[in-house]
Amino acid sequence: MATWTVKRVLRDRNAGLYLSAVVVSGFGSSALWLVSGIWVKDLTGSDGLAALCVFALWAPTLIGPALGTLADRTRRRPLLIAANLTLAALLPALFAVDGPDRLWILFTVLLIYGATGVVQDAAESALIASAVDKSLLGDFNGLRMTANEGMKLVAPLAGAGLYAAYGGARVALLDALTFVLAAGLCTLLRVSETKPLPAPTGWRTQTAEGARFLWTHARLRPLVLAGGTTMLFAGLNGATVYAVAEGLGRSPTYVGLLYAVQGTGSVAIGLAAGPLLRRLGERRFAGYGIALSALAVTAQALPYDAVALASAAAVGIGLPCVLIAALTAVQRETPAALLGRTTATANTLVFAPTAIGLSAGAGLVELVDYQVLLVALGTARLAALTPLLRPQPSPASAPVTSDRSSSDANPA
Repeated sequence: MATWTVKRVLRDRNAGLYLSAVVVSGFGSSALWLVSGIWVKDLTGSDGLAALCVFALWAPTLIGPALGTLADRTRRRPLLIAANLTLAALLPALFAVDGPDRLWILFTVLLIYGATGVVQDAAESALIASAVDKSLLGDFNGLRMTANEGMKLVAPLAGAGLYAAYGGARVALLDALTFVLAAGLCTLLRVSETKPLPAPTGWRTQTAEGARFLWTHARLRPLVLAGGTTMLFAGLNGATVYAVAEGLGRSPTYVGLLYAVQGTGSVAIGLAAGPLLRRLGERRFAGYGIALSALAVTAQALPYDAVALASAAAVGIGLPCVLIAALTAVQRETPAALLGRTTATANTLVFAPTAIGLSAGAGLVELVDYQVLLVALGTARLAALTPLLRPQPSPASAPVTSDRSSSDANPA
């Protein structure tokens, strides 16, 4: 099944080129994300400042709807090329970071990096929805997940080795080169885009249109709500991972193995996502994934290595299901003129709760026995199924929004 899915997607030229760009840029990004925290820790000795690296990268997601509007006001392929080249030109600035007093440069770069990533995600989703056959969207999004998770397994180790040998600036240079290659691959995409019409309303109104469309769409809202609830509990559960390792009598480095096993599960479900989406539909695919991850989190309370590893793999399989289902549904159901800001709004609603969950979980794990907490979190995680249990409306009942500022992309 997996081999057939890969071949089916890669036969589509645009899908193959874009997935290649994801692999290339994802390698550099995953390496830099890890190294930036190590770099700050080495320069300052501060765990808090090191953690701020991740916050700086994720903070722009909070204004994702506004940033995503940019993807609806210009042609998407030139925007992607420009974004990749901008990051390639920006990253060499990190060669100036040679002491604690220059860390402001690193944090500024990371903030711009994160903001550009939000714009890229919105533009990519909109472009791919029009440039790739709609019957391939589920397969494509699954393989995109596989590519991202695969790079997370490989790139951090390579980045850490490069950092140890040559320092953080060399890792930034590697990341810059991957963005140049990604920009080159984007230039090869065969799409025909019309220039967007001048926007009849202001930026704030346009941003609100994307949020309004998402919230009033009876087929999309439940999937996005389920995704946000799932990621909230994923954040809560993430705060317990070191307690799980300690409960097994393992050192903190054991967490790396748990994350690697979880990533392997995510790679596997990404390969199977397309066929499963066609067989089950978005709601059932998402629901089964949520139920599996809830069971796995509960099982992590058992103090056995085999159970911990199996549970990590099951979380890796279950967690991406609702994310793939929600993104695929947004791409299929949203008019092209709204797709950039709607995607960015959906990403904010889905991923922003992760930060809340991590913060709350860090406090709870200090107050509650981790095994009791895991059982409670696993049970409560089933609450994410609630939006999916309501009767599903027919496609005809979904709202239709006018295409006033369309920047449609079609295969040439």
